[in-house]
Parts: sequence; structure tokens; C-alpha cells
Amino acid sequence: MLERTLKLAALLCLLWLAPVQAATLISSARVWPAQDYTRLTLESKQPVSYNMFAIKDPERLVIDLEDVELNDVLKNLTGKLGSDDPYIKSVRVGRFKPGVVRLVLDLKAEAKPQLFELKPVAEYGYRLVLDVYPAQPVDPLLALMQTRPEQAAPAPSATPAPVPTPGGEKRPAAEVAGKLATTLGSSDTAKPAPAPRNRAELTERTLIIAIDAGHGGEDPGAHGSGGALEKNVTLAIARRLKKLVDEQDGMRGVLIRDGDYFIPLGGRTAKARAAHADLFVSIHADAFINPEAHGSSVFALSEHGATSAAARWLAKKENEADLIGGVNIAVKDPYLARTLLDLSQTATINDSLKLAKHVLGELGDINALHRGHVEQAGFAVLKSPDIPSILVETAFISNPDEERRLTDDAYQDKLANAVLSGVKRYLAQNPPLMRTKVAER
Repeated sequence: MLERTLKLAALLCLLWLAPVQAATLISSARVWPAQDYTRLTLESKQPVSYNMFAIKDPERLVIDLEDVELNDVLKNLTGKLGSDDPYIKSVRVGRFKPGVVRLVLDLKAEAKPQLFELKPVAEYGYRLVLDVYPAQPVDPLLALMQTRPEQAAPAPSATPAPVPTPGGEKRPAAEVAGKLATTLGSSDTAKPAPAPRNRAELTERTLIIAIDAGHGGEDPGAHGSGGALEKNVTLAIARRLKKLVDEQDGMRGVLIRDGDYFIPLGGRTAKARAAHADLFVSIHADAFINPEAHGSSVFALSEHGATSAAARWLAKKENEADLIGGVNIAVKDPYLARTLLDLSQTATINDSLKLAKHVLGELGDINALHRGHVEQAGFAVLKSPDIPSILVETAFISNPDEERRLTDDAYQDKLANAVLSGVKRYLAQNPPLMRTKVAER
């Protein structure tokens, strides 16, 4: 009798403990505010069952997490939300009923949320991701277009069309290109730039340089042994490059990413096209399995395979950014239709190779080159059908010496100046034509 009683007690204890043992622990909670959307990420070692619904008047989102423990990570989620978040006002977390933790997000306006799961990848476990988009999307680059509408193309004439400068005055396009060549020639007699071409259809717009800081948000990019993250280094260099571009007559820089948040690879290209960019420069600082790997590289797109095994490996690694950063594959990418156009890119790739060659030559003056020539591979971020696009590997963040330089302000300035000099040399020899933008579909 006593033995049966003890067995029954043991069984009851197991049944009582089972729900506790089955409860999933949220190991990390992160909030990434951006101008386009705010992302909230919950990470765990097991997948989480969830349910979401919206409440109006006032606007709220409610997420119920099933069989999740209400631990300090969730309780501290409120403190991770900044008062300047563009879309979320506040977050409340509590036990709704046994076995269910409820998150209530008070919104600042009507929103179109997306809640989806990501399977383990790289250093991440299972992730439950909430993207809070505004009901009416606000794209800062589209806003830029609206404040700087393009003028209609004039009829071709013997005199190139004037180019509006940042100050508002108009200068002939050939004069802008000629000034680039003159400036370069006076600062470096060892590399004289040829006279600009006299074309009747030079662009009427201020030349727009799209500057893409690689990685961001959930996607940190490569890690340095000293703790540096590629996403921080690339953003710092991109901001310096934009500042330098904006100081040039007839040129303007546009940052694709101006904060620590994730943008899909196709979205980066689409943003450049939305800003009517003339050139696209993607800044990176990658890693390699060998910490002794060093030097700068510049890449252009290839439609016919990579030019080396290393280039193929790097392109594969960079193209996995969407997996790491987290794209909701259940929802059609709003950028996809605008980006993946069925067009021949041969002419654009040829221009990209010319741009890459000039930038690589300038980088060679401040750093060793990983290879002495421009390489090509199938980088998804370079697949713009009508914008010459390059990917600049400024240095290897996995190399301790180069990591130290990459985090140095003075060296970041040198890198930005080198990229700008290469861009100016390209523009001096290849003034942009009045291009008809590919229709979005």
C-alpha cells in the first residue's frame, strides 16, 4: 500500500512539473527602430507558438505567446523601446492566463504589422519577428524625390544641358564633368584625367550617388577579433563618404541605410532606383577564414559566374544576408517587382567595371590590394539593371591590423576620400547620359 502511494505521489509530481519544464525561455529581445519600420525580435532555443490581433481606438497590437516563461528578458522589454520610436509608443508585458504571456504594443498610428518565424541560422536560434510598418508607407528616399522632381528631358542640342548644383544655380553638365577632371589633374599630376566627352545628352540632374552601408540590425556582418562589427564600420565610412560627396559641386549623396536596422538586399537596390541614383556604391569590411587575409577589393556583378573561388565564396556569404537579417518569405517583397527586372545588364556591368577600376586604383594608394584587379561575382545587391554598381571591400575586419585601422577615424576618412576620388575619375571620363528610368512594374 505504501509503495503504491509513493508511486502515485511521484506520478503527480511529474505531471505538476511537466508544464514548468515545457515552458520556453526567451533568451534575447531586441528592438530595431528605423524610418521605414520598427522590428521587434524575440529569440529562443525552441520555436514559440503565438497569436496576434489588433485593437482600434486607440491603435494596439496584442501578441499572445503560448507556453513561454515570463522571465526578466520579457519584463525588461519595455526599457528597450525608445521614446523616439516612430511607430511604437509603449510595450506592456504580463501573464494573461496560465500558460500564456501577453504583449500589448501601444501604437502611435495605424499600422500594418507582419509577424513571422525564422529558423536557426548563423549565431541565432529560433526568432519570432514582428515588423511594424505604417499603414501609409513613408520612404525617406521617395520624399527626397518629391522635393527634387526631375525636369523633363530637353530636345538634344549641340550644347549640353545645364546641371543644377546643390545651391540651386545651373551649370552646363560638361562644366561639372570638366571641373572634376581639372580638380583631379591639379591634385595628382601622376594620374591626369582626360578631358570630358562632349555629349549632347548629358544629365540635367544633380548627380546622385547612392551609398549603401552593408548589413545592419539583426545582420551584424563580419566580426573582428577585437569586437568590431562590420555593420558599424560600414555605416561610419558611408556617412563620411556622403559628407564628402555633398561638398562637391553638382553631386549629392544618398544613404541607403542611415542607422542600425536591416534592409533586404533587393530593397537596397530599389531604394537607389527610387532616388534616381546615377551610381551605387556598397561599402563592406568582410572576414575570411584565414586571419592573415588582408587588402582592399572592388567587385562588380557577373552574370556568368565568379572570377575566382574567393569571389564566389564572398558573394555566397553576402547573399545570405537576407537569411540572417530576416525576411518574411510569406509576404511578397514590396521591392521585388521594382528590382528584379528582366533586362540585359551588359551595358550597366561594363560601366560598373570602369567605375570599379577607378575606385580600386585609388584604394591602392592607401592600402594593399587583395588582388590587383577588379573581380566579379553574383552579388544580389549589385543587380540593378540601369545603375552602375560596385561593392567595395574596404579591408578585412578579420585581420587584427586592418580591424584597428577600420575603427580609426582618420583611416575611415582616407577610405571615404579614396572612394570619392575613384567616383570623380569615373564621372570625369563617363559623364552620365540623360537616362530614361526603367518603368516599375
